[in-house]
Amino acid sequence: MSRGEAKVRAAARAPERTKARILHLHSSFDAGGKELRCVRLINAFGPSVAHTIVSGEPDAKGAAALISRAIPVDYPAEFPPLAGRLAPGRLKKLAEAMRGYDLVLSYNWGAMDGVMAHTLFGQHFGLAPLIHHEDGFNSDEAVRLKTRRNWYRRIALGRAAGLVVPSLALDRIAIETWVQPRARVHRIANGIPTAAYARKPRADALPGLIKRKGESWIGTLAGLRAVKNLPRMVRAFAGLPDHWQLVIMGEGPERAAIEAEAQRLGVEHRVHLPGFAADPSRVIGLLDIFALSSDSEQFPISVVAAMSAGLPVAAPAVGDIAEMVAPENRPFLCEPGDEGGLSDAFHLLAMGDAARRATGEANRRRARELYDEGTMIARYEALYAAAMGRKSLTGD
Repeated sequence: MSRGEAKVRAAARAPERTKARILHLHSSFDAGGKELRCVRLINAFGPSVAHTIVSGEPDAKGAAALISRAIPVDYPAEFPPLAGRLAPGRLKKLAEAMRGYDLVLSYNWGAMDGVMAHTLFGQHFGLAPLIHHEDGFNSDEAVRLKTRRNWYRRIALGRAAGLVVPSLALDRIAIETWVQPRARVHRIANGIPTAAYARKPRADALPGLIKRKGESWIGTLAGLRAVKNLPRMVRAFAGLPDHWQLVIMGEGPERAAIEAEAQRLGVEHRVHLPGFAADPSRVIGLLDIFALSSDSEQFPISVVAAMSAGLPVAAPAVGDIAEMVAPENRPFLCEPGDEGGLSDAFHLLAMGDAARRATGEANRRRARELYDEGTMIARYEALYAAAMGRKSLTGD
């Protein structure tokens, strides 16, 4: 019996011991920032909460492997598609499939048809409350939000019990652009177990790649997607001295474009793509500099991971990054889209050992003070329980 089948059977046995059943509507359930946060929350809530997870991309379920085996989880193959022609009949089928849960959680634009279905037919089917989560935008909205999508979000969110955002920028968009009531919008900063990042990783912690004596590493944790603009990172890196290596940890459709840019610049022997890192706390500390090159971010959890590991961050000042990092780190941020500025930040940190260490330690202190996951988990649990009219998820 496969692990997935075992989870489905566990979910079928769960009603007599679970106190809440939560439906999750994800645009994708591959292991990205929002999915990893969802996994941490599921594991933290424990086995007395059962979960049904729907991925808008049916084959994109990479984060499932990180959920504790003790948690009852179901992945229904028969759930209606989250994307398709906008027709009342299709939305009604979506709403009908949401019956029987205590709470519905939806995530990002790819699940917005589910939100609309809940708003239009939720009362008819007696559906549980819905809380929507917005974590950022794909490349098609990285520079400018689409007017039609803004209108659709306004209508679809009309009966949501809550809208959760991680960043100041998204909080402002929710209020001003999507015209959501202040009481409906909840800004909850992403958090991680910061203490787990204190240990220095082994040189061979990354499968297939060893950090050799005399090498320095600059790199990132990121889905290899267009919005991350990782070929830009390759270009900004290319002029660093030969002992510097670029390590990009992640998977996604842009792998070939990254490799092609490295070959074009003649640095393919110094650019490494070791794949997805299941446990960032075991590997991110191999880096000497953490880098981003994204066109759009909101509150990237990878930056919190880097800060917790005591790393300086070189990145464009997109989303909340300038507010996230320690004041000592802000000189190493550039304007969004400024490739030359990003390259300068790389060079300044690469040439300044003392600046790297001091900036990294300032980031570590700030992460422990502001971004530990204990606070995040408590706030999410309180929000979800309140939507269900309970004092806690596991209580009455």
